[in-house]
Amino acid sequence: MNLNALDLNLVRVLDALLREKSVTRAGEQIGLSQPAVSAALNRLRHALNDQLFVRRGNDMVPTPRAESLAEPVRAALREIERAFQPATDFDPATLERTFTFMGADFFSMLLMPPFAARIAAAAPGVSFRFLDSAIGDVSKLLQEDQIDVALERPLEVAEGVSSAPLFGSPFAVIAAKDNAMLGQAGIAAGEQVPLDLFCALPHALRSIDGSMSGFTDDALGAIGRARRVTLALPHFQAVALAVASGPYLAVVPMQFAVEAARSLPIGIYRAPISIPSPAVRMYWHARRNDEPPHRWIREQILDEVGKLGFKDWDSPARARPAVRPSG
Repeated sequence: MNLNALDLNLVRVLDALLREKSVTRAGEQIGLSQPAVSAALNRLRHALNDQLFVRRGNDMVPTPRAESLAEPVRAALREIERAFQPATDFDPATLERTFTFMGADFFSMLLMPPFAARIAAAAPGVSFRFLDSAIGDVSKLLQEDQIDVALERPLEVAEGVSSAPLFGSPFAVIAAKDNAMLGQAGIAAGEQVPLDLFCALPHALRSIDGSMSGFTDDALGAIGRARRVTLALPHFQAVALAVASGPYLAVVPMQFAVEAARSLPIGIYRAPISIPSPAVRMYWHARRNDEPPHRWIREQILDEVGKLGFKDWDSPARARPAVRPSG
């Protein structure tokens, strides 16, 4: 049969007739007049090529074809009603789901440990996977449900991708505490690295695609200068390890610099130029905007970022160590 010949009202009429066995009572049940029910029955008979009901006294007796439709039609209407019911209150404690995030190791190091502990307490059935930024195109991964949330610098994304700001990410310069060239120049941690020295020393760079330039190089190029990037690595932690044991400078987010300096012999310095800092954002697909579990996990991310104090880091001068919640 041609499904285009049916609409939801015809299905409701069929269900009511099967229940009431009467055109009049069926109409009263679904709020239609007797002529409207009779007209709907005629359309159903034509669409299904069956009489469906035959009169016996004051009742309408279903044919075998109509009887075979009774339970499937009732089940279909129940599913439709359930689908359009208002969402019930969401209880994280009963949620069983794996969320997949994507971002730099900046997030897997600074955000995920306290965040995962927080969610484990509120929603023990929730699991997480965290994928590296280099995995692919954010819009495509969100569209294909390969990831739920991306935590990234400002991106050009496809229509249908929603986003929200997380925090600013000002840059700082890191170098080994015993960096010989900085020592000879008398530059102490917290001080500004002179521009000529900054450009002369070798630099390590976090690069997900192997490129040897970034925000810093754009800022230097604007004043006709360039630095020596001699090492490109895919992760911030690898950059920090290389800096701690080698001659390199590196320009990294201030939040990460403070965290790395807690466990590595690294000093934090000020850059000799202003480097525009990206406003890090959270991305997700718009079809998840109002899905209760997804909305809840996004709210938890925003709240956890607030607890870490990332939004207070609007300049290197005001940088302070991230505050870690107790769990």
